[in-house]
Amino acid sequence: MNRFFAFVRKEFYHIIRDWRTLIILIGMPIAQILIFGFAISNEIKGAKIAVLDYARDQHSTALINKILSTDYFILEKYLTNKKEIEVIFKKGKVKEVIIFEERFGEKFEKEKKANIQIIADASDPNTATMLLNYTQAIISDYQMSQNLLRKLPFTINIQSEMFYNKELKGVYLFVPGLIAIILMLVSAMMTSISITKEKELGTMEILLATPMKPVIIIVAKVIPYLLLSFTNAIIILTLGYFVFGVPIHGSLVLLLLEMLLFILTVLSLGIFISTATSSQQVALMASLMGLMLPTILLSGFLFPVENMPLPLQLISNIVPAKWFIIIIKGIMLKGVGISLIWKETLILTGFMAFFILLSIKKFKPRLA
Repeated sequence: MNRFFAFVRKEFYHIIRDWRTLIILIGMPIAQILIFGFAISNEIKGAKIAVLDYARDQHSTALINKILSTDYFILEKYLTNKKEIEVIFKKGKVKEVIIFEERFGEKFEKEKKANIQIIADASDPNTATMLLNYTQAIISDYQMSQNLLRKLPFTINIQSEMFYNKELKGVYLFVPGLIAIILMLVSAMMTSISITKEKELGTMEILLATPMKPVIIIVAKVIPYLLLSFTNAIIILTLGYFVFGVPIHGSLVLLLLEMLLFILTVLSLGIFISTATSSQQVALMASLMGLMLPTILLSGFLFPVENMPLPLQLISNIVPAKWFIIIIKGIMLKGVGISLIWKETLILTGFMAFFILLSIKKFKPRLA
């Protein structure tokens, strides 16, 4: 047992004395969550629009003021004719143009029907769709407020409500996903080069000369990264909760246990890569290309898995981060318990056991 703890201390010393490794392990997760939280967002704020108002009457002016009173839009320019629309779109600043027809207010009052045309720059289709939805919602709200002042034979009142993220904050999406990305980066990538580093430096012979079994050597090399990864996870949770206001509606103990399970899973995957490769460069490329890209693209972090083609949906099932993101979103945002995430938990446990067995089988007790 003393040899085991000495081995663990040795691994800690190797990590601590390399300041570049410490920056990757501690500094990068903090930087990533701050960048994702503040800079990367799927929310629309301050989008520049242009207005072509042929009517220039009371209703068109009131509606323009209502649109501009929100945080979503900033008026870039009043246009005078339709020829200016394509010109202003080509400049790249304006994302949407709102056109009011002639005699807009008069038709609204007398004919009870008036037309507004909305033209959006769909070079970014997601942004265009969101801007269109925001504008339509504001116009509908204005129309409803005007209808309340008049006696109408029939009125339809639409009420909507968003569960789990009422303000549609993008950070609610990024923080749970970012925990999976960072844990994959720290746990799998750093661990994958641990054994290959010993091979390249020629110190593997020393390890193999010790009386410890291969299993004990693997466990001793994993423990420092386990503690560091768990520390990173707690830092991310703390920043997400206090800086960005991401709630934790479920059990904190269950959340930490599930995070620990995922860390063990990716650590076992990293150890498997390190035992299967002969150089740090190969191990690093395998971690980055084989783990990071599938984690980002196929886990549901950025894109819904349900919207992907069927072959990619099937491939996503072998990405551990997919199941972890389902778990962590369920606990943090929905407040679910183990009764609703037992299947995902069991899948992660299976992944962990599978990679541990492969690592032990692949580990060579002799150099040849």
